[in-house]
Amino acid sequence: MIIIGEKINGMFKKVALAIKERDSNYIQDLAKQQISLGCDALDVNVGPESVDPVEDMRWLVKTIREITDITLCIDTTNKEVMEEGLKLSGEGCFINSSHADEEKLDFFIPLAKKYNSKLIVLTISKNGIPSDTNSRMELVSNIITKSLEHNYDITNLFIDPVLLPINVAQQQIISILECINQIKYISDPPPKTIVGLSNISQGTKYRSLIDRTFISLAIYTGLDAAILNPFDKELMDTIITTELLLNKQLYCESFIEAYRKK
Repeated sequence: MIIIGEKINGMFKKVALAIKERDSNYIQDLAKQQISLGCDALDVNVGPESVDPVEDMRWLVKTIREITDITLCIDTTNKEVMEEGLKLSGEGCFINSSHADEEKLDFFIPLAKKYNSKLIVLTISKNGIPSDTNSRMELVSNIITKSLEHNYDITNLFIDPVLLPINVAQQQIISILECINQIKYISDPPPKTIVGLSNISQGTKYRSLIDRTFISLAIYTGLDAAILNPFDKELMDTIITTELLLNKQLYCESFIEAYRKK
């Protein structure tokens, strides 16, 4: 599974301060730590407090690129900020993210093609977030159709069924798992699936327990990627062990350490 570290995000106070004060050491250390914990990519978000998001994104990406060429996941709703991040990140990064509305897709799909980027699309439309599996899959079908119209490589498309906090939307969890599973059969080749894992436990007492239990279920149903907190050791160990039990990793007595080194 592709693991994207969530921590370089201006929504976190220390990161917002580091961006404001141009503290490159803090950002670079945070990047190195997430990589050492097993991340395949790093989410990069300037946060809502940024007064100059284009310049802040430019600084963030350049700062990270000074110490690593790891895949970046440019996380913003601002089109100008997104393109600035893509210019500096290099090919193969993630666009995080588009909605399923036609006008959004008509902008972001060509942008993903221009920069040879992977594209995350949320199952959200002008009508909001679907409440059942069929409605989610209808949006998925529309996303795939629009991608094909633009001759976009479906294997670079990542569908996010949109996790909501379990304390306000418990009934949607089964629908999301069904959606992850059904996406595997909707086209040949199918798009990939991704979730923002921390959303499911937001505002709850047992965050780590909820996160790691859901990720096990999601991996079993076919989840390909997640944006998550790599500092949660139990969560990371659960991902490794789940993939082992699903025969995606080879067993040895020190399988957790071996996977981390890999």
